[in-house]
Amino acid sequence: PAYVGRAVTALAQDPDVTRWNGKSLSSGQLAKEYGFTDLDGSRPDAWRYLAEVQDPGKPADVPGYR
Repeated sequence: PAYVGRAVTALAQDPDVTRWNGKSLSSGQLAKEYGFTDLDGSRPDAWRYLAEVQDPGKPADVPGYR
């Protein structure tokens, strides 16, 4: 919840937030754009994880996700 909350906060503080209108965004994508992290300092990115780990059939692990 904190990671998603930081994404919402970043969007709320962005004076140019309208550039995101009509787009579907992920917390991982917004973390790269705005520079925030999760409580442990990582930047989880589920979509990147799916493309780089799950889809090619690599073994699942926490470090690969974070």
